[in-house]
Amino acid sequence: MFAYIKGTLEARSNDSIIVEAGGIGYRIFTALSTINSVGQLSSQVKIYTHYYVREDIAVLYGFHTLEELGMFDMLISVSGVGPKAAISMISTLSPSRFALAVVAQDTKSLSKAPGIGPKMAQRIILELKDKISKEQLTAGSQQEAGPVLPDGSQSAATEAVSALMVLGYSSFEASGAVNKAYREGMGVEELIMLSLKSLSK
Repeated sequence: MFAYIKGTLEARSNDSIIVEAGGIGYRIFTALSTINSVGQLSSQVKIYTHYYVREDIAVLYGFHTLEELGMFDMLISVSGVGPKAAISMISTLSPSRFALAVVAQDTKSLSKAPGIGPKMAQRIILELKDKISKEQLTAGSQQEAGPVLPDGSQSAATEAVSALMVLGYSSFEASGAVNKAYREGMGVEELIMLSLKSLSK
């Protein structure tokens, strides 16, 4: 119904914003990433929207980018995932990190979102892994598209991904292989070797 709403930011809370457009104030529920990036009150904003309608509810959800809107649409297509869980996921992972986590079958990263347990994370992976495009995996900054690994392991993972790319693998292939191969405490050389084994299968 609404592709986007462009207007003046009148208010914001921890789960929604109010945008005035054409003399009407629209309450738009959204993710923390959007709330933190819309700017100051009274500033002009453009919010991409999803009008969610069910028998007993009609709610407007909004997003700062088309990538977040696309991520929302994909998530609510999964059996058992509602808008609130989708918003929780968007508040936790950027679209590119989410895409990489799905392809790498990284249930741990997906389960970091409040309201998403291991079983739901597995269902998300099962239903979306074939829908994630290479463009979604490589979208955004290099930092966003980096491996989704536990805190403290990023240095080894980054070196391993760089080494694999030198060998001719794409960032998409290298990041996916490193995510699958990584185990806590693993060194760079071992990580590269196991990642290469995964890529050669």
